[in-house]
Formats: sequence, C-alpha cells, structure tokens
Amino acid sequence: MSDPPRNGPGSAGRIRFADTLRLAAASLGGNRLRSFLTILGIAIGVFSVVGVMTALSAVRQSIDSGLAVLGANTFQVMRDNPDIQMGGVRSRWRGRPNITPRQGFALEAALAAEGFAVTANESQGGQRARFGDRRTSPRIRIVGTNEHYAAANNYEISYGRNLSSTDIEFNRPVVVIGREIEESLFPSLDPLGERILLGNAAYEVVGVLTERGTRFGSSLDNIALIPSTRFVANHWHRWRTMNITVQAPDMLTMRSAIELAVTEMRIIRGLAPEDPNNFDIFTNDALQDAFAEIAYIVGIGGLLISAIALVCAGIGIMNIMLVSVTERTREIGVRKSIGARRRDILTQFLLEAVFLSEFGAVIGILLGFAAGNAVAATIGVPMIIPWFWIGVAVIVCSFIGIAFGFFPALRAARLDPVEALRYE
Repeated sequence: MSDPPRNGPGSAGRIRFADTLRLAAASLGGNRLRSFLTILGIAIGVFSVVGVMTALSAVRQSIDSGLAVLGANTFQVMRDNPDIQMGGVRSRWRGRPNITPRQGFALEAALAAEGFAVTANESQGGQRARFGDRRTSPRIRIVGTNEHYAAANNYEISYGRNLSSTDIEFNRPVVVIGREIEESLFPSLDPLGERILLGNAAYEVVGVLTERGTRFGSSLDNIALIPSTRFVANHWHRWRTMNITVQAPDMLTMRSAIELAVTEMRIIRGLAPEDPNNFDIFTNDALQDAFAEIAYIVGIGGLLISAIALVCAGIGIMNIMLVSVTERTREIGVRKSIGARRRDILTQFLLEAVFLSEFGAVIGILLGFAAGNAVAATIGVPMIIPWFWIGVAVIVCSFIGIAFGFFPALRAARLDPVEALRYE
C-alpha cells in the first residue's frame, strides 16, 4: 500500500511554521502606515524604560566617585545640608542664621585642639584670574581655607607647597591654583612665585594642585585656594556662611568627632538644651542617600509612564489585529476550506501581534540605549549596556503581543469557513 501524498486535501492548509512567519511578515508589510503607528507606541514605552534606567545606572555609577566630594572619614558642619535642598523641607533651614567667621574659626580651634584636622572655609564662584595680558574664563572658584582643605576634599599638591598655618595666621596673600588656571595663565611658564589677580586682589602662587577632571560636567580644576583670613578680609559679606570641614583619623573616631562638633557648635551658637540644631552635618553618605532616593523616585516615575504607554500600545495592537481579521475574513475562509487548522490561523495572527510588539521593542531599545548613554557621556561615565532592562523589555513586549493579540487571533481561528467565504 503506497503512502498518501504529502500535499493531499487533508494537509494543503497545514503550512510550516516558517511559512507562517513569512505570511505574518507579508501581512504587516501590506499595511505599513498602520503597522508603523502601532510599532511607534511600543517603541515609546520601551524607550522610556531603557533610556531612563540606563541614565539612572550612569548616575549611580558616578555617585561613588563623582559625589564623593569629601575625603575619607570626613564630614562638614553647614548651615544647610545639600540633601535638604534636593529632597527635604526647605523651611527647616530658611530662618537659620549664617555661620559667621567668628563662629567658624571658634569651632575650628575647638576641634583642632582635640586632634582633628579642621578647616573653616567659604568660596566665591564666577571669578576671573589674570596674569599679564592673559586671563581665565569667569568661572574660577576662590576658596578661603587652610592647610587641611586639600586632603579633606581629595586634592593633592602637584608641585610647590600647600597653604600653611602661618599663611592663615599672618593673613598672607598667597594662593594654590588648580590645573585649569595653570594652563590658562602659565602655558609655558613656571607659575611658582608669580603674582596673579583674583578679583581686585593680588596673590603670589605658591603651589599647583593635581588635575581632578570634572564632576557632572563641572570642572574641579578651576579652583584657587587662599588663606581663610584673607578671604574674609577681601570677599566676605553678611550673606555668606562658613562651612567647617572635619577629618577624623578613622571611621571609629568619626562618630565621636561628629558628636563633639555638634556639642561645640551648639555652645558657640548659644543654643539652649531644648533648642533644635540650627545647622546640619553633611557626609558623603548623606548626599549619596539623597541621590539614591531621587533616582528611585525617577525610576518609579519612568516605569509608570512606560507601563501606561505600553498598555496604550497593546490596545493599539488589539485594534489593528481586529481590523485585520475583518479585512481578511475571506482569506481566512479560503485557507480553512483547503485544510488550515485553527492552530495555524491562531499562530499566524499571534505572530503578527508579536512582530509588531518586538519591532517596537527593538526600536525603543536602540533609542533608549542611545539616549541613556548620551547622559552617561555627559557625566563622564563609560558606555552602559542595560542587559537586564533590555531583557525585561523583550519579555514584556512579547507578553503584550500575545496578551493583546490573543483575542483577535482566537476570533480569526473560530471563523466558520462557509460564512467567511460568503463575506464581502
């Protein structure tokens, strides 16, 4: 007995899976504008997920280095804490009095007597440095400080010397400059011993700092360190407030140093025992925690926006598939009449829905990857490939294609072939 022919009546409509893929792709290609608009909705949702999460990953990578503005085991006593400004209640510090030079120097002396490296400092940005006919751009930051500032803020002396205690004591007009000032004013000359103008005051260059680069696009090398006493004499006004930087020998003594600083500052500020602190303690951890909280909120917001966009895109997929079923009713009837099974029809329409979803995912991933890494490049972070979120996008888009395409596909699969052939 011979074998039945492979392409007999019972198998003519049973196409291979590869043919199903080809038919699904051809069907989508026949309605390009409608398919493109549906794909665009998916792409926007995926773009917001991948783009936002890539950018946040870049920010988090920069936190350990870029936001570590203080040296190890270091904290600051400030009128207001940066993390309050970023995410807290501004009214907590709005009425606080500024920390005056007298208070800052008093706390500096009290903590220095206990063996801690302390500096009372304040800064003024937007300044120019001038030497002869050369001058810098107006973005120099003048910092009034002492010999402990460099170590407490992760700076090192490239050559020359640091500020000294006698510079502060005798109010000497000396300055330690950053690499940006050196390159702008002394491209081919040793700056040591030369006198430069900062504002309207002249200072002798005694040292040059090593290069630090940038943080979030802002230079760390456009800095000029002068004695704190000289800063008070030349640049102080009543709207300014001192910041006191304290460096403990190790982490074990840092907590006790913070407690001592709080106690001494309360005494210096004349606070009664029941009065709350009218100053804040700032550490690297506090700033990192504040940024982590902001990143979490932004991430949740991005995910919600993406979820809404993807649900709307899923509804669009369902709509285009229902229209497609209606338009192709006669085609479905023909295929069923020559032996196509429900499973074949169901598979083809599901594949079309998944194709729409995954094409949108690919476009969204590419756009999100580009946008997120543009942010990374801006803040100096190496290129990031968000494999986890790429995987999430692919899985979610597959689920959306199946979930929102299943009802139209099932409707197509259940069409009666006789009724479908009569459809006009």
